[in-house]
Amino acid sequence: MTEQEINAIVAAQRKYFQTGATLPVSFRIDALRRLYDAVSGSEKEIHDALRKDLGKSGFESYMCETGLVLEEISYMLKHVRRFAGEKRVRTPLSQFHSRSYKKPSPYGVTLIMSPWNYPFMLTLSPLVDALAAGNTAVVKPSAYSPWTSEVIRQILTKCFEPQYVSVVTGGRAENTCLLHEHFDYIFFTGSQSVGKEVMRSASDHLTPVTLELGGKSPCIVDQTANIKLAARRIVFGKYLNCGQTCVAPDYIYCHRSIRDRLIREIQKQIRRQFGKKPLDNKNYGKIINEKHFDRILGLIDKEKVVFGGNSDRDALRIEPTVMDNVTFSDAVMQEEIFGPVMPVLTFDSLDEVIRNINAMPHPLALYLFTSSKTAAKKVAARCGFGGGCINDTIIHLATTEMGFGGFGESGMGSYHGKTGFDTFTHYKSIVDKKTWLDLPMRYQPYRKMHGKMVRFFLK
Repeated sequence: MTEQEINAIVAAQRKYFQTGATLPVSFRIDALRRLYDAVSGSEKEIHDALRKDLGKSGFESYMCETGLVLEEISYMLKHVRRFAGEKRVRTPLSQFHSRSYKKPSPYGVTLIMSPWNYPFMLTLSPLVDALAAGNTAVVKPSAYSPWTSEVIRQILTKCFEPQYVSVVTGGRAENTCLLHEHFDYIFFTGSQSVGKEVMRSASDHLTPVTLELGGKSPCIVDQTANIKLAARRIVFGKYLNCGQTCVAPDYIYCHRSIRDRLIREIQKQIRRQFGKKPLDNKNYGKIINEKHFDRILGLIDKEKVVFGGNSDRDALRIEPTVMDNVTFSDAVMQEEIFGPVMPVLTFDSLDEVIRNINAMPHPLALYLFTSSKTAAKKVAARCGFGGGCINDTIIHLATTEMGFGGFGESGMGSYHGKTGFDTFTHYKSIVDKKTWLDLPMRYQPYRKMHGKMVRFFLK
């Protein structure tokens, strides 16, 4: 799209929002129901697109994308009336007689920019929250997942008029044009480098932002862990979507005494979950494009590979790979891997773990496998991270009753469920003061008695 076309879309949405059409809860519910029907009715097209873009199986596509979107819509349909209602709060005695309340109000025209790794879910889930809160939305899916972006465009065009929800496709030129526009809220999911550009552009209009970024999410395994179960759950979380998951365990940080056992169990689990020849497994996905394929291969030190390491350039597939004897100075530890490569590092004490993790940029997720409640409490309290699991991986982001988001370098803000509604909502604080009584103590001329009354109320 051209700059003029994008500008026209934003102007039309602002005009439409100012009519108040999106404010009634009944309007929002109708929109969410239409979206639910469109998504559930387009399941085959969505899954076909995800297979073309990322090689995902239908099972994985529903479990990690379509199903999560439907769940988010269902949650909002059940709760949006309550979320959108005024929330009365206690009024201090000094404001007698008044009614104080918080009024949830949509921001207005929002921009949702999504990535390629979970292109359907990471576009539609924040959109559901934005619409439930009463906003209009301009949606910008990734150019790296063109098949899924096209399905998203078809679904949203079918469901909504462009002055309510519009889809802008394209690449960097369109991103630049969008970020020059004045939005009332920007929701971005993607890399840290682009997130910085989003934040810089948003500052021109003092636009609030949510940034869902990434980072090197550690997976700590101590000497008390259930090794077999830990290996099974780590392999699932690490190699899901070929490791192209923002909350995938980026590296294993295990106690030195259990390293060999853990690596053996991980090797067994890779074979069990993906077969002896993962590159031939039709349910094992692919790397998004050749650029990322070459980047990931460049992080593999073949001298440290203890499992996997093979690849198929024509199919853009890299075997589930495990590297041992890795140190924090290795190339694979200098950036987020975002691929099916699992480095294994060791520690001798939990204090060492906490010190080293806190010395690095804050990760989006942290995972700890342990049987010690003391260790779990210590790591959760002292390490800085967005969210995570104890004795599992990844599943925390699929819980609608908790917000999901980053911390520090891994992002700011969160969403999902009620937290998602709050993200796209401004709460107006309002005092409705009655007129039949007007206490004189705040007005000049100030009197001694009025001063005593002020001190009585304000202490």
